[in-house]
Amino acid sequence: MRVVCLLSGSGTNLGALIEAQAHGQLGQATLVGVFSNVPDAFGLERARRANLPTKSLSHREFPTREAFDQAMIDALEDWHPDLVVMAGFMRIVSPAFVAHYAGRLVNIHPSLLPKYKGLDTHRRALEAGDQEAGATVHWVSDALDEGEIIDQIRVPILPNDTVELLQARVLAAEHILYPRVIRSLSQARGQAL
Repeated sequence: MRVVCLLSGSGTNLGALIEAQAHGQLGQATLVGVFSNVPDAFGLERARRANLPTKSLSHREFPTREAFDQAMIDALEDWHPDLVVMAGFMRIVSPAFVAHYAGRLVNIHPSLLPKYKGLDTHRRALEAGDQEAGATVHWVSDALDEGEIIDQIRVPILPNDTVELLQARVLAAEHILYPRVIRSLSQARGQAL
């Protein structure tokens, strides 16, 4: 299963996937490329250090979301992805992009969906007095953070938690969850062939 990763920032989830692949923990999945909408994103450097091909296009250079997403599709197709993994990709993709990668596009979100779609998930969980937080990997649909849930990981909220402390623990949990999900998807795909 050929996996392409989309990111906008430092690429810590990509780092977890690279580490998992190096230790044979992604099943039949192989990282084949990394794309960013931020040309100087550190995640691209992380990819280059792991000898992964990279591409970037700044969304600011395109007149519309749809135009950027079509250019992104054109760039990704060179890698023939079986799975496109959004890992800190901080853009909402267009319906055309979702349709093009239907059944092959996943995202990780730092909350226990359906709770706290969108941004500021940790602050919202703390303000609500929740006892636990976590992360969710889901199929991407046209609606923000609405796609079918694939798997989740739970993180307890501790009495003295701040947004920063909770965010760090959830991010560490994401680094366990995403490789686990990709391994599982690769095994399911292998059984379907």
